[in-house]
This record gives sequence, C-alpha cells and structure tokens, in this order.
Amino acid sequence: MSALGRRVSPAGSVEDRLGRLDWEAIGRSLDEWGWCTTPPLLTPAECGGLIALYGDDRRFRSRIDMERYRFGLGEYKYFAEPLPPVVAALRERVYPRLVPIANRWAAALDGGGRRYPNDLDRFLAVCAEHGQKRPTPLLLRYGLGGYNCLHQDLYGEVAFPFQLTCVLSRRGADYTGGESVLVEQRPRAQSRADAVVLEQGEALIFATRHRPARGARGTYRVTLRHGVSRVRSGRRFSLGVIFHNAE
Repeated sequence: MSALGRRVSPAGSVEDRLGRLDWEAIGRSLDEWGWCTTPPLLTPAECGGLIALYGDDRRFRSRIDMERYRFGLGEYKYFAEPLPPVVAALRERVYPRLVPIANRWAAALDGGGRRYPNDLDRFLAVCAEHGQKRPTPLLLRYGLGGYNCLHQDLYGEVAFPFQLTCVLSRRGADYTGGESVLVEQRPRAQSRADAVVLEQGEALIFATRHRPARGARGTYRVTLRHGVSRVRSGRRFSLGVIFHNAE
C-alpha cells in the first residue's frame, strides 16, 4: 500500500519531487486498496508556512465548524483564489499523473463513457460548465479530542476519483493520535478499515468515492469513505487537495 519506491527528498520543485515517485507502484496500490502513501512531498518550511496561513482569513473563502454540522470535532477552511503557490503546484502537477488511472477506472466502472481531460485547467472548465466554480483545497485543524467522521468530498455532479491529504504537523512532537482512517464497503460484505499514519509532509492519495474491483462475475463497485481518528494530544494541521471544484 505504500508507494515509496526510491526514497524521495522534498528538495527541488514540486514537479521534481513528483517525478521521483514510483507512479507504477502508486497505480498498483490504488487498484488493490484504493489508497497509497508517498514520502514527504512538502518540506518542513512549507508545512510551517501553510500552518501560519491559517490565521489569515483573507486567504480563505469559508470556514466550517465541524461540530456544528456534526461532521466531527475541529474546523477547516477552504482556500480562496489564488491558491498558495505550493498548493496550486500540487494540484496542477499531481492531477495529470492520476488521469491515466482515473480513465482506466472510468472504463471499468462506466464502460468508458467518461474520460477526464489531461490537464487540470480543462477539467476545471468542465466543473465550471456544471456550476462548480469554487476552489476546494483546504486546511484542517484538530485540537485535543478532535476527529473527522467518515465522509466523501463530493461538491456537485462532477468529481475526480482521487484526492490527497498531507499532514503538516509533526507526529509525536505536535500531536499524537489523529490517524487517517479509510473504510471500504463491498457489496454484501462487512466493512474493512485501514488506519494510516503519516509523518510531516507525507501524502495519502486515495479514492474519492468508488474504485473498481474484480469478482467472480466481473467488475463491481467498491465504496470508500475517509476520516480522522481522535487526536490524543496537541494540535494537528493537514492540507487537503481536492481536484474538482464546488458549486
């Protein structure tokens, strides 16, 4: 499930870091499990810089109190345009690397009737045609006891089948607990859960909604939801990069 490949140093541009990942291994892990992890894609300085932005409301379009909506305990803020450069770079550069997998999944699940454009700008234009024009990358903050209920990040008719999250805080130093949780539901079967531990700057790439799986009668649809377990101490910040925009 981990797609480390060669050990990646978070040096150079975001494109350089992504180019050193083993994308074949990432594809295999996504096919088999619906998720994978990467080595650090963000430097400690970049993580700290994003955390520092959290207090500047001018950089965000909205704030959500999770407890108010019974989403969990914590809060998150959606970035306004323009996105911070490192967030924009992750969104723009990861997207085309996932498109071949996304189109392969679409062919398996929808008979090839849907294809995703090769670059993010063209995909966001499709979102805009469906009334989805608001950016969705976000920062999330959890304090002691904070958690995120299982959910899917769907904001309209158009959705890209993958998204990613990077933990910005230092596990063990800034917080404990707060594992990423992914739950898979197959038809007529019990749910299966994975708890994923991420170090600062590492990324978790995972299915937004469904993934294809092979069975005795052909391909079927597996549903995935994700969340965050309770933070046991300290404060945990993370970055969410969702590729489709919101209505």
